[in-house]
Amino acid sequence: MYDVIVIGAGPAGTTAAAACARSGLKTLCIEEHGTIGYPVQCAGLLSCAAFTECRVSKRPVLNSVSGARVVSPSGNEILIDAKTRKAVVTDRGALDREMAEHAANAGAEFCIKTAAYDVRGTSLLTRGVSGHQEIPFRLLIAADGPRSSIARIFGMPRARTYLAGIQADLVHECDSRFVEIYPGASPDFFGWMIPISSGRVRIGLCSQTGVPDLFAAFRKKFGESSTHLVTGTLPLGVMPRTYGHRTLFTGDAAGFAKPTSGGGVYTGIRSARHAAGVAITCCEADQFTDAALAAYEQRWQEDIGRELDLGFRLFQLRRKISAEEMDALIRALNDPEIIRMITEYGDMDRPGTLIKKLMVKPGILRCAPPLLRSGLRSLFRL
Repeated sequence: MYDVIVIGAGPAGTTAAAACARSGLKTLCIEEHGTIGYPVQCAGLLSCAAFTECRVSKRPVLNSVSGARVVSPSGNEILIDAKTRKAVVTDRGALDREMAEHAANAGAEFCIKTAAYDVRGTSLLTRGVSGHQEIPFRLLIAADGPRSSIARIFGMPRARTYLAGIQADLVHECDSRFVEIYPGASPDFFGWMIPISSGRVRIGLCSQTGVPDLFAAFRKKFGESSTHLVTGTLPLGVMPRTYGHRTLFTGDAAGFAKPTSGGGVYTGIRSARHAAGVAITCCEADQFTDAALAAYEQRWQEDIGRELDLGFRLFQLRRKISAEEMDALIRALNDPEIIRMITEYGDMDRPGTLIKKLMVKPGILRCAPPLLRSGLRSLFRL
């Protein structure tokens, strides 16, 4: 019998597996794909804080960026340059494999090309390269992505919203210091250009509907020479309850992606560390009731819950902003004092402080009446 079985070998899963194994728990991590880290369904842009959370070497880093260029629907631009490294562009396949290697070195066992399809009592039913197996466990940690099979098995309510995404790597000359953000590329979210190097970029967008047509229009800005194309699903809005049935839900399986950027590595790893901590406590006390597992939700709420809630409110607000209102907002932001503030207080993972400071700037408020009707006042109550 395993103390803990982790389903999913992405950053959240391997973080949880490493922590549990390191504490002495007998830990198994299963992964449905044949290779850890593939297929890559992530833009690979990590804040410096998120990359530090991964606890890996610098080998997966492809590029470093110091800022961003935001381009409005009508072509107005804001350039934000911190003139120091703020984020890294990573090879997510290499990053995931290194994190899995650390978990294996800590004592976690791995079983790849194996999928969970049911839970019977305290046994996980799997099928894969070893055929059908029935693996007994004391606790599960579900880190199996936005389409979590474990959540479906238990009939758990899911994330509040799902966006579809398309991303491609292209040959394209760019300034490798800056990410580019295009709010007009998607009515629900935004489009992005991430520099992999001075001659190669990663472009993509997410939306709820019409994604292929939106992406086809967006990619015309960058040419047609695609070297890699992937699609994916982005869950936004944490599931109503992230525990139950001897299971803790982490990462995208629980909807921990940041609603402001779509990134899920930082919040996924943070949630996984909290899940591992509760798993260790539950195994030591031999207590797996919902009351015992509820400590997990309390921990992640205290850590990242407020930011995720604010982020989801901003996401809902963004969907109500017209192209004209977005242009007005970007023009208001293009002020030296505001750009200085963004540079000083901007945080990809915890944007709450910056948002509150921006909302009281006169230049922002001048373009705010239509936004206020969409719920801006609710942000001040956070």
